[in-house]
Amino acid sequence: MKIFSRFFKQSITQTKKINEISLDISENLKEFVNDELLPGLNISPEYFWSTFQDVLNKFSIRNKELLDKREDFQEKINNWHIENKDESFDVKKYKTFLESIGYLFPRSGNFSIKTFNVDPEIRKIAGPQLVVPVMNARFALNATNARWGSLYDALYGTNMISESDGAIREGGYNPIRGNRVIAFAKNFLDETFPLKNGKYNKVVNFEFIKSEIVFILDDNSKTALLNKDQYIGYMDKGHGSYGLLFKNNNLHIEIQVDRSHPIGQEDPAGIKDILVESAITTIQDCEDSVAAVDAEDKIIVYRNWLGLMKGDLKRSFNKNGKYLTRELNGDRRYLLKNGKMILLPGRSLLLVRNVGHLMTNPAIKDQNDNEIPEGIMDAFFTICASIHDIEGNSLFKNSKTKSIYIVKPKMHGPEEVQFTCDLFSEIEDIFNLPRNTVKLGIMDEERRTTVNLKECIEIAKNRVIFINTGFLDRTGDEIHTSMEAGPMVTKGDMKKEKWINAYEDWNVDVGLETGFKWNAQIGKGMWAMPDEMLDMYQSKTIHPKSGANCAWVPSPTAATLHAIHYHQIFVQDEQDRISKRKKASLDDILSIPLITSKNMPSRQEIQKELDNNAQGILGYVVRWIDQGIGCSKVPDINDIGLMEDRATCRISSQHISNWLYHGLCSKEQVIDTMKKMARIVDLQNKNDTNYRPMAPSFDGIAFKAACDLAIKGKDQPSGYTEPILHEMRLKRK
Repeated sequence: MKIFSRFFKQSITQTKKINEISLDISENLKEFVNDELLPGLNISPEYFWSTFQDVLNKFSIRNKELLDKREDFQEKINNWHIENKDESFDVKKYKTFLESIGYLFPRSGNFSIKTFNVDPEIRKIAGPQLVVPVMNARFALNATNARWGSLYDALYGTNMISESDGAIREGGYNPIRGNRVIAFAKNFLDETFPLKNGKYNKVVNFEFIKSEIVFILDDNSKTALLNKDQYIGYMDKGHGSYGLLFKNNNLHIEIQVDRSHPIGQEDPAGIKDILVESAITTIQDCEDSVAAVDAEDKIIVYRNWLGLMKGDLKRSFNKNGKYLTRELNGDRRYLLKNGKMILLPGRSLLLVRNVGHLMTNPAIKDQNDNEIPEGIMDAFFTICASIHDIEGNSLFKNSKTKSIYIVKPKMHGPEEVQFTCDLFSEIEDIFNLPRNTVKLGIMDEERRTTVNLKECIEIAKNRVIFINTGFLDRTGDEIHTSMEAGPMVTKGDMKKEKWINAYEDWNVDVGLETGFKWNAQIGKGMWAMPDEMLDMYQSKTIHPKSGANCAWVPSPTAATLHAIHYHQIFVQDEQDRISKRKKASLDDILSIPLITSKNMPSRQEIQKELDNNAQGILGYVVRWIDQGIGCSKVPDINDIGLMEDRATCRISSQHISNWLYHGLCSKEQVIDTMKKMARIVDLQNKNDTNYRPMAPSFDGIAFKAACDLAIKGKDQPSGYTEPILHEMRLKRK
C-alpha cells in the first residue's frame, strides 16, 4: 500500500499542469525546499512552488477580507460604546447589537464532533502539555523527550522540597534533601498504587509469582497491590537492574530498581528513581514564543519541525565543560504480564502551532511585490514536512494514526475557522492526503471566538481535536474590543471579574456539550513561573478539576510534577460531574471589566500598575528586538522569573494604552515610567554579555518599540504586538 501511495503521488505531481511561477522567493528558502524538505516525498520543486502559488492566489484575498472584517466589527463596536456612553451598560441591549451586526452567530443546535484517526494521547490520556519554541532546537528536543521524567530529579532540583534544616540544593548530593525526596516519592506511590498491607518505605524486595508482582516488607511478610491490575509489566536492564511498569488513570510510571546505583544502594528496596510519564503532548510553537521575521528565521523554524518529523533532529552543546549531543529518545520496551512485548512511546505526541492570519513575511513576495500571508505559508510548509512522518520516512513515529496536528491561534469567529479548514482541505488535495488528515486545534483566545465557540467547533467538527483557554491573549482582546467602553480594572482584579470565570467554564461546557470527552483535548493555560514549582503543585489541581484533560506547563520538570495531579484526579469523572452543572452564562462573558467608583485605583496604585506593566513589556521586548528571543524567563518587578511571550506583552501594552486613552495616566507619565523601568531591566540583565542597555540614552530600537506598544496600542490591529515587533526586529537585523 505504501509503494502504491508513493506511485500515485508521483503520478499526480507529474501530470498536473505546472504553472509559471511568478513568486519572488528567497534563495535560501528555495535551497531549503529543494535540498531538505522535498527529498523522499516524490514531490518536485516545480510542483511544490506552482501549487503553493495556486494556494496563495486562492486564499490571500480572502485572508485580507477576514482581517478587514475584524476592523469593521471593531469600528462598529467602538461607535456603539461612544453612542451609549451616557447610559449604564445593558448587556441585553449590547447582545442584541452584536447579533444585528453579525458578531454573534445564530446559535448551533445539538451535534457531536466526528474527528477520526486521532492518537490516544489526545483522545484518551489526560496529562500535561508542553509548549516550546520550535525555533530553538535544543528546547524542542528536550520537550519532545519529556514524555518521561525523573520524579527524583524534579523534586530534588526545585522548591518542591524545602531547604530547611540542612536540606539545601547547592553543592554535591545532599543526603538530607535526598531522603526528603524519597519520602515524597514513596508517599506518592502509597497514594496512587497502594499496597494491601504496609507502605512503600517498608518494602525491601520484589518477587514475581505467576507474573504478578509481590512486595516483600521489612518484617519478611509479603503483600500485593490493592489493585493488581495497576501492575503492567517489566523491563530488564541487565546486571540486576530492572524497571517495574505501573498504570493509573491511563498514565504510566516506572519504578527503577538498581542496587548498584548510589541511590539504590541506600534504598531498602534498591529503588534508584521513579520515572513518570509526563508530557503526553507537546506543541512545537511557530508563533508567540518565537521571533521569526524573515526567510532566515522561517527556515530555522521549518528545519527544526522537519527534523522532528523525520526523527533526525540533533543538537550538540557544551554543558558544564562536557560536550553533549541531544537527539530524540527511542521507544520503551516492556514485557507484559501475559508474556507479550509492548512498546511505549518515548516521546511526546507533537502538535505544531502555526501563526495566525494577521502577519505577512518577506521570505516570499507575490508578483506585485507584496509579502505573502505568513499563516498560509506555515500551513503549507508544516503540512509538507509532516508527510515524512505519515509516509514512514522517519526514524521514529509521531502519529500512529497518520494524522497531522496543527494548532491555530488568534482566529476571530466561525468565518476564520472556515477559512482555516478550507485551506487545510486545499493543501490535502495538493499533497494527495485523505480528507481531514490535518487535524485542527482551536485556540479560544479571541472574544469573537469565545462567544461563538460552539459554532466554530461545528464548522471544524470533522477536524477539531483541541480547544483551550488563554487568559492573557483573551484579556488583551477583551481590553482592545471594549476600549471605548471605559478604563479597565487592574490586571490583578481582572482575574476576579465574572467574565473571566464564565469564559473558563464556557470553554469546558461547550467542549463537553459537543462530544470532546474521550475524543479531543480541552486545555487550560500556562503556569508562568518556572521556578515556583511548589506553588504550581499546590494550585494547578484546579485545571484537571475544571474538566480540562490537558494544561500547559513551561518545562519538562513542570510536566513531571504536574503529571501527579492526573494520577490524583481522573479527569473524565470530573467531566461527568461538570456536564450536569448549570452552563456558563453568555451574558457574564459579555460583561465588561470596567473600573467603577468602588474600585477606582489611587494615584499610587496607578503608578504601581504602570511600573509592573512597563517592566514586563521592556524585559520581553528588549530580548525580542535585540536578540531575537521570542520566549524567555524574564524577571518581573519583584525579580521573580516569569515565562514571557507575546501574549503577556499584549495584555500589558493594551492595559497601559487603555488607561492612557481614558486619562488615568499621561503620555509623559508613561514615558517617564518606561525610562525608570528600563534602568531596572538593564540591571536585571547586567550579566548577559549579549544585552544592549537601554539607559541612559533611551534612543535604542528596543526601547522605542516598547514605548510604541504602550502608547500606540489602541491603534494596533486587535491590540496585537506583532506589527511593531516585526518592524523593529527587521530594523535591528
